Amino acid sequence: MTQHAKTITPAAASLEALARQRILILDGAMGTQIQTLGLTEEDYRGAGGCACAHHSDHPQKGNNDLLILTQPQAVEEIHFRYAMAGADIVETNTFSATSIAQADYGLEKAVFDLNAQGARIARRAMDRATAIDGRPRFVAGAIGPTNRTASLSPDVNNPGYRAVTFDDLAVAYGQQVTGLIAGGADLILIETIFDTLNAKAAIFACLQAFAATRVTLPLMISGTITDASGRTLSGQTPTAFWHSVAHARPFTVGLNCALGASAMRPHLAELAGVAPTRICAYPNAGLPNAFGQYDETPDQTAAQVADFAREGLVNIVGGCCGTTPDHIRALAEAVAPFRPREVPQ
Repeated sequence: MTQHAKTITPAAASLEALARQRILILDGAMGTQIQTLGLTEEDYRGAGGCACAHHSDHPQKGNNDLLILTQPQAVEEIHFRYAMAGADIVETNTFSATSIAQADYGLEKAVFDLNAQGARIARRAMDRATAIDGRPRFVAGAIGPTNRTASLSPDVNNPGYRAVTFDDLAVAYGQQVTGLIAGGADLILIETIFDTLNAKAAIFACLQAFAATRVTLPLMISGTITDASGRTLSGQTPTAFWHSVAHARPFTVGLNCALGASAMRPHLAELAGVAPTRICAYPNAGLPNAFGQYDETPDQTAAQVADFAREGLVNIVGGCCGTTPDHIRALAEAVAPFRPREVPQ
């Protein structure tokens, strides 16, 4: 039941061809853009947008995934702006669209709709952009880590306790991937991985969903180094992280979030030194200030990411927390002169 035993999709073939020609561009932060909208609880529930067919008594402000159903035009416009800024790949607004994460909002039953509609909205935005300039663009179904960890105990007094199991995660991720496939995602991005056991459950769920739907999509896998130790939250170095997910034979492996580009560089170099596949990096716009805001300008971020490209470390680059369409535009221009990393055979 491996993805490589199946026929590659036309979108995946096109993506492979483009990746051989140049460094591809991923989009930037969704949350940053949503924050600028100043949405209220009523907006999250659909005021001025669309009524949500899924009822919940829980407060919804902050449930950014729900905006797929209640403010679809706003989400589509964010995707569109990233595409026009130079993104070849945009991520669906589904980072927390699992039953595990949506349980906090009482919307577990909305998961399929969130993911299917999330992919459709992103596809509409990409088609709008392609109609303007003729450039092909791709939709990555975004899968976040959930708000639970399978490797670590949340209770310091009970180190053997786990708030979630591998099977729980696999079921939740399976529901999510099935929705993303139904909505027309071109690839799957398992991102911001702080616990590789969670990621392995997501990989397992993807392979099961591919077999069940007879649709096999490329996988992008992206970990996050949480501090200066150079390890994920569950304790893995970049090298160990790669060996834990290598069986998935991903289209890309890489790093995102937590660190700015400068601090990410040595960990990215380590990953590029061991992984015989494409490398993807999408750092934050520096570290947050005392108010949780990101001060790094588009030119500053772009200059640092251009160093990744100049040194031959990357195949796909983009932005995470704090980045905007302006960051992506500057970043795309900065890496344009450089060839993509040669993938070791």
